[in-house]
Amino acid sequence: MPYPQFDRSKLRVQPLADRQHDLTLDILQPLDAPVEFSHPSVPQIGRRLAEAKARGASRILMMGAHVLRAGTQRHLIDLMERGLVSLIAMNGAGPIHDWEFALIGASTESVARYVSSGEFGLWQETGRMNDAITAGVKDGMGLGESIGRAIADGFFPHKHASVLAAAYRLRVPLTVHIGIGYDIIHEHPNADGGVLGRASYTDFLVFAEHVRNLEGGIVLNFGTAVMGPEVYLKGLAMARNVAHQSGGRIAKFTTAAFDLVPLDDDYRRQAPKTDPRYYFRPWKTILVRTVADGGESFYVQGDHKDTVPAVWKAAVAASGG
Repeated sequence: MPYPQFDRSKLRVQPLADRQHDLTLDILQPLDAPVEFSHPSVPQIGRRLAEAKARGASRILMMGAHVLRAGTQRHLIDLMERGLVSLIAMNGAGPIHDWEFALIGASTESVARYVSSGEFGLWQETGRMNDAITAGVKDGMGLGESIGRAIADGFFPHKHASVLAAAYRLRVPLTVHIGIGYDIIHEHPNADGGVLGRASYTDFLVFAEHVRNLEGGIVLNFGTAVMGPEVYLKGLAMARNVAHQSGGRIAKFTTAAFDLVPLDDDYRRQAPKTDPRYYFRPWKTILVRTVADGGESFYVQGDHKDTVPAVWKAAVAASGG
């Protein structure tokens, strides 16, 4: 027996020009800005990125949307241009900020301001992302490539600031891993759940294939507490399953997590279940369980606006500038 469903034709979708934006492209950090953040693990992480590039192993960077809101776009793009990052994985909010920054030079609305009036997320130009995803899926693309192509080929006055457009231009896979109902574009009348699922699942398979080349490589996790660890865990299980069938191993690689959560110095041991931090997935999944067979892990506590440029600087230096 079918249950009643929300009628999206009743929604009032407004232009972005009517929205107040909390961030503009003024947040973008220049590459030549001084990097004052320091941490003893950062130089080692930079060397591991350079070493992984030299041996042709995967260099995966997983990130939450706050990494873009911290103004690190130029550093992410430069890492791809230098070949120091071979895949970027985002959650569903990342491409939304990227699209809006590229289109109007601003992004981020106040949930507190707009949720009371029922306007939150219902903006016309942002909703056009659904059409771009549909077009990309028809061409066999995943979600990240679909949006990257739309920005790179479309009229976006600030596309120089788009990480997705840069990935499309450089032919670097940028995968997007969504949960249906998580993101504002899912509110829109033109959102197609089947298309969104197809696009993101394509990206998941691209990600898993990239993990097959992780031996001798590195995985960086910037601020994604659920998407990054969980997608990485399943992709690694699939890659190891195939490797083991032919006598191979994916064991000696590096992981690094970057977040604000304070961890014990001995973060390479799993927290007990009595500790609430046991449920902090970057700790148990990225720093402990998946590197238990011969890998190494690092944890860096800090704000993304500081840690991303610091890792960029260390990796550039380690690769010879």
